Amino acid sequence: MSLTAKILVAMAAGIVVGGILNIFSADLQPVSDVLVEDVLYAVGRIFLALLQMMVVPLVLVSLVCGVATLGDVRALGRLGAKIVGLYLVTTCTAVVLSLLVATSISPGDGFELAGGAEYEARPAPRLADVIINMFPANPVRALADGEMLQIIVFALLIGVAMTLAGDRGRRIARAFEDLNEVIMHLVLIVIRVAPIGVFALVARTFATQGFDVFVPLGWYVLAVIGALLLHVLLTYTTLLRLAGLSVASFFAKMRVVAAFAFSTASSSATIPLTLETLEKRMGVRNSVAAFTVPLGATINMDGTAIMQGAATVFVANVYGVDLAMTDYLMVVLTATLASIATAAVPGAGLIMLAMVLAQVGLPIEGIGLIVGIDRLLDMLRTAVNVNGDAACTCVVARSEGALDLGVYNDPQAELEPPRPRHARSERRISELET
Repeated sequence: MSLTAKILVAMAAGIVVGGILNIFSADLQPVSDVLVEDVLYAVGRIFLALLQMMVVPLVLVSLVCGVATLGDVRALGRLGAKIVGLYLVTTCTAVVLSLLVATSISPGDGFELAGGAEYEARPAPRLADVIINMFPANPVRALADGEMLQIIVFALLIGVAMTLAGDRGRRIARAFEDLNEVIMHLVLIVIRVAPIGVFALVARTFATQGFDVFVPLGWYVLAVIGALLLHVLLTYTTLLRLAGLSVASFFAKMRVVAAFAFSTASSSATIPLTLETLEKRMGVRNSVAAFTVPLGATINMDGTAIMQGAATVFVANVYGVDLAMTDYLMVVLTATLASIATAAVPGAGLIMLAMVLAQVGLPIEGIGLIVGIDRLLDMLRTAVNVNGDAACTCVVARSEGALDLGVYNDPQAELEPPRPRHARSERRISELET
């Protein structure tokens, strides 16, 4: 059974078990108390702790590796500046769209947690303080305290310094790549236990809230899907049209890549197919695609940024916290940086969501309300992410004269050229050519 199927089964089982416990809570009071407040609560909290455990090492190492992949910054020059700038612009646009859609729909508005749960938000910081606090005076303290914005800035500076340090920097970069590989496996270990955590979190939620939880979750799902569709249809379409590229041709040739990304929920696993499609079916030069696509899988997570923006509004509404304008600006900034640091593996967006919620003073326990349905949304987000990587690559390649319009507009362009069916045919063709 695939991880997706396991998580869906765990979610369904959690809904059923939690609903039964909620309906018969009066008759099964002692049993219900032990199961809900001891067993399910403990398992859910452990799963959330594992997610939090991954935040600092994942952000630091993945960002350092991502920046180090730029190579010689001066040699890359214009290409690097264009693609990084375009990735940041589309990610910021994605967060803004998600906040606009979420504040319009107001998912979770009017929903009160059972048991009279209360939460007092900390005062919103001033924008100047937010900018100043991004730069760490003591990076070791920032790592120990989990100050994520400071860690991100520190990682960016380390990555740039490693790039400029030549051979010594490359030796350090290889060590970080090895460490990144270890951390990726650690992330996968945490994600493998996700079905257990999902069951515990969903079951406890439905046991304490009942089936009324479907109403705010339904609006949350609608907000995320709506923002994803708007981002694809507005942002990417606008970029392609401004570059003079056919929108219909792009989405027609990307449908296989999007389907593969949806099934794997991993941008990294989709990189080979994305490169093949861009080079063989869209006519992008390998020198451009080989740089922009892996970089996009590292720093261009528009779908993840959309989820984080919508989830922040949802959690704020559930806990009755009014977000000020500075909070929304903080969400845009933090979600953009967090999406850059999000690993291209299934479920990593939830790890970064904990950071976004903490930065605006919201409880990370709110993740428990959405983790059960996040797997399906993660698959949709990944499909949007790979479309964003490809769209930005085509736009930059077009501006650099590294895109063959004949191949791009040819609906018959295939991933591989046709081959003779038999080895004997290949030998005969060779003889005729000779």
